[in-house]
Amino acid sequence: MRIAVSADDNNGLDSVVSPHFGRCPYRLGRYKTCPYYVLVDLDSREVKQVNAVANPYYDHHQQGQVPGFIRSQGADVMLTGGMGRRALGLFEQYGVETVTGASGTVRHALEGYLGGKLRGAEPCRKSTGHSHEDESVAGEYEQGEVGRLREEAEMLQQQLTKVMERLDRLTAS
Repeated sequence: MRIAVSADDNNGLDSVVSPHFGRCPYRLGRYKTCPYYVLVDLDSREVKQVNAVANPYYDHHQQGQVPGFIRSQGADVMLTGGMGRRALGLFEQYGVETVTGASGTVRHALEGYLGGKLRGAEPCRKSTGHSHEDESVAGEYEQGEVGRLREEAEMLQQQLTKVMERLDRLTAS
């Protein structure tokens, strides 16, 4: 099985999971597409090989290009922080399982997925604009710095809530 994980850097299993499949956090005031995909080959639950590939559409991508690229890499599963409705549909057409809600490192996301704690996929913010179905709305999404920051803040808040719950469980033991 091959699992692809969207990542902000090229540090293998220690890479930071990108909060969004096609978008990453701000870099020097610019919002860019995700720079890497960490590909993890598994034999049962054992990691056999880890390889990070640069996103060839880093500076700009058209609809469907990135899911097609991930499919061409032989991925069976795509783990990410969040994903738009259109990308979810494309992955479904390609037969690639999508899982959103991943956070932390690639290693942590893999453990969550393999342990059954990380399952299913929901579109980011359940936003029609994010789905890129209507180009005028999609353009507003791509240009709206406030909207992107709010989405990132919401994702970080969800991650913080999960970490605090885990910390409470560990300290109560």
